[in-house]
Amino acid sequence: MTSEAFRGQNQEHTRQPTRSHAMEEDIDVTSHIEGLNGLSHECKPLEEITNGHSNHKPVMNGVIIGHNVKDHTNGSAPLRSLPISALKQNGLLQTLAAGGEQSKPAEEKENVELEKARQEWDALENIQPALTEDSNPTPLIPFNEALQYFQTTDLGDLLKNIQPTIRRTGLAAITHFLFGPPRLHRELLEERDLVFAIAQCPVDNSQTVHMRVLQTIYKRLIGSRLDCPRFGAHWENIGFQGTDPATDLRGTGFLGLMHTLYLVMDPETLPLARDIYKLSQHPTQNFPFSVMSINMTRIALQVLREEALSKECNRRQQVVGVLNEFYVATYLHLYQLWKTQQKTIADSGFVLKEVELFAKKNPKQMLRRLEVFLKERRAGGVPRGTSPDSQAQQPSPSLGERGARAGAGHGSKGKEMHFTGVCDLPPDMEGEARLI
Repeated sequence: MTSEAFRGQNQEHTRQPTRSHAMEEDIDVTSHIEGLNGLSHECKPLEEITNGHSNHKPVMNGVIIGHNVKDHTNGSAPLRSLPISALKQNGLLQTLAAGGEQSKPAEEKENVELEKARQEWDALENIQPALTEDSNPTPLIPFNEALQYFQTTDLGDLLKNIQPTIRRTGLAAITHFLFGPPRLHRELLEERDLVFAIAQCPVDNSQTVHMRVLQTIYKRLIGSRLDCPRFGAHWENIGFQGTDPATDLRGTGFLGLMHTLYLVMDPETLPLARDIYKLSQHPTQNFPFSVMSINMTRIALQVLREEALSKECNRRQQVVGVLNEFYVATYLHLYQLWKTQQKTIADSGFVLKEVELFAKKNPKQMLRRLEVFLKERRAGGVPRGTSPDSQAQQPSPSLGERGARAGAGHGSKGKEMHFTGVCDLPPDMEGEARLI
C-alpha cells in the first residue's frame, strides 16, 4: 500500500514538470513568418494541452487557419468554415490569383501575335509584283496573231489619213521618177497601207489584243510570268518615259509596239533584244529602251515612205516582213554604234540622226548586216560589231562626232535631246517628208 501510494505520487510528480515544461514552451514560442505577399503570419499558441502536445492555430492576416473544431482563443467564439470572400483577403491567394489573371492576357496577346504572323506569312506566299483583276496571267501573244487582229479589223477611218509616200513636186518629182527607186507593186499596196494605218492606231484599253501586246513586251524583257498593271512606274523599267506607254507612241502609233513585239517574240531576235535591253541599263551608257525602239520604227516608216524598201518588198512579195527586219537591222546598227563607240544619252541626238541617214542611204546593206549577224549568232560565235573594244569595226567619223567638233564652244546639241517625243528630230536634207 505504501509502495503503491509512493508510485502514484512519483508519477504525478513526473507529469507535472512535463505539463509545466510544455506550457512554458507554448507560452514563450511566437513565430512570425514572412508571407509571399510581404505580410507577417503570426502563429499564436493555445492554452489547451492534449496528450502532452500543444495545438497551434496559425493566424494569417487576422484569419485563423485551422480545422472546424471547437476552440477558444482569447475568448473568441468557436471557429467555423470561412467564406470565399474572407479567403480573397488573404495576401498569398491574392498574389496567386493576380498572377494567373496577368498571364492569361499575356498568353492571349502572344496567340494573337502568332496568328497575325501566320496570316502575314500566308499572304506573303500570294504576293505578286502586279495584281490584275484576273488571277490567271495573260497569255503571250505572237506577232502574227496581233497582225491578224489588225487585218480583220475595220481601219477605214484610219486609212483615210495615211500618207504612204512622199509628196514630191517639180524637179524633185521628175528626178525621183527617172533615177529613184522602183515603185511598189500594185498587189502590195494594200499591205503597205495597212502598215501605215496601224501606225495611226492609238492604244485602246478596251481591246484585249492591245493589252496582251503590252503585257507580252513587258514580260519578255523583264523575264516575268506575271501581269503588270496598265499604269505605273514599272513601265519606266523597260524604257518608257512615264506611267503610260501610250503617251510615247506619237508618230508611230501602235506600230511602235508591234515592232517591239516582233523583236521580243521572234526566237532569233530575242537574244538581241535582251542584249540591247541590257546595254540600256548600263550605269553610264544607259538609254530608254522602248523610246529608242519607237525611234527605230519611226526611221523604218520613213524609209518605207520614201520607197527605199520597195525593191526588197517587190523581191520578197511582202511588206510587213521586210519592214520588221529593217526595223531590227536599224536597232542593231544603233546598238553596235552605241556600244563600240561608248555613246551616252548626251550623244543620242547625233546618234539617231546618223542612224537615220545611214538607213535611208543603205537599206540593202542594213538588211545584209542583220542577216550576217544572226547567222554568226546561230553558229555560236561572237557577231561582229558587238565587241566593247572601241577600235573594233569603227565606221568613218560619225555625223555626231563631226557635229560635236564643229559645235565645240557652242555646247553639245546632243544634251538637248530629252526624248520628249519620237517626232522631235529635225527633218532630213530633202525637207519634204512629214511624219505621221
